[in-house]
Amino acid sequence: MQAFKQLVDWLAQAITEEEQFHLGYASESSEFVRLNHARVRQAGQVQQASVNLKLINNGRHADLGITLAGTPELDRQRLAEGLQQLRETLPLLQQDPYLRLNHNAWQSQTEQAQPLPELEQVLADISHAAQGVDLVGFYAAGPISRGFASSSGAFGWHQANSFNFDFSLFHANGEAVKASYAGATWSSAAFAERFQQAREQLEFLGRPLHPLAPGEYRAYLAPAAMEEIIGMLAWGGFSAQEIASKGSPLQRLYAGDQTLSPLVGMSEQVSGSLSPAFSRDGYPRSDVSLISAGKAEGRLVSSRSAAEYGLGATGADSEESPSAFEMAAGSLAQADILKRLGTGLYISNLWYLNYSDQPAARLTGMTRFATFWVENGVIKAPVSTMRFDDSVFHLLGSQLEALTAERELLLSASTYSQRNTSSNLLPGALVKRLTLTL
Repeated sequence: MQAFKQLVDWLAQAITEEEQFHLGYASESSEFVRLNHARVRQAGQVQQASVNLKLINNGRHADLGITLAGTPELDRQRLAEGLQQLRETLPLLQQDPYLRLNHNAWQSQTEQAQPLPELEQVLADISHAAQGVDLVGFYAAGPISRGFASSSGAFGWHQANSFNFDFSLFHANGEAVKASYAGATWSSAAFAERFQQAREQLEFLGRPLHPLAPGEYRAYLAPAAMEEIIGMLAWGGFSAQEIASKGSPLQRLYAGDQTLSPLVGMSEQVSGSLSPAFSRDGYPRSDVSLISAGKAEGRLVSSRSAAEYGLGATGADSEESPSAFEMAAGSLAQADILKRLGTGLYISNLWYLNYSDQPAARLTGMTRFATFWVENGVIKAPVSTMRFDDSVFHLLGSQLEALTAERELLLSASTYSQRNTSSNLLPGALVKRLTLTL
């Protein structure tokens, strides 16, 4: 944080009276381990830091990303060169009518410094749990930091420690079970329990496939399957821009023409999450109740949408997608899932989702990995890959029977350019009817 503050102080002295700046900061110190056949095949560490400089002058603005070297003199030189480059660029640009700057000198500082597990302990737990099975996995852990400062005196700092172990167990016939274990505090017991569940599912994959005709089936959607559905809704579903332009898949919900089940509550829960409590545009981020008791409440509003539609900014970034999503828990105990399901489908994962009818929030996609046929509360056999086509207004509305009391924290496994801070805290869902088309 001190190195970032020094760059901010230098920049505050370097700009002219007509100029304003935003300076965003991102860094990580990460351990990465790739495993194959339950053995470490690749291990390494990544330390990196960068800033994003936005220069504003008379309604014109431009951005530039700068990689930091970690040496104060060299980093100041790079920042000075970037500042000059932006000064030369601004006169070539038009004024932005939707630029809304936050001139408040807000302050925000959070540090989630729970000690991360020693890598040797993690690998020992994985090795012990994976005896006799073919495991492929990827482990990433370490502190992630984000910062923001502006010429108006705003300053934000966020650091969070986290780990994410994303893994698959393969059967000799080529079928697989996919699972993950993530969070801020590693528990050997909790990991062993999660792994044992995957092991038990792996055993069933050796049985002959249960043939299934297209039709409507009772189904349980595990949290990882729910994550795929929520991920589709996040593409514009809660966006103020998309709602205002009538492009949201939840348009009918926000218009009051449709409702979800009273069991459904959804929120952007920034406080206590891995995501920073401030946006790249310089606005503090607040917790937002998106859906309460099946009815639409709040929406995610960026500074541009706030300017265009006369709304109050919630600190959402330009994509207006949730990054610290939570869905309310229900009352269905984990131990009772198969019993309550009775006869139907247990779906661990979904993939290749897309909209077949976006205004109706109708999704199509495929079952993936461990999907099982259950009879009288007992798993009988795996089911081959099937395509579903159904509406969220059905799955989480009229056909939703129960949500699990236990929720799973699913962290983004993306490491493209840097580790991602997005997360989903989700229950599983028991639905009375899911439509399979082929």
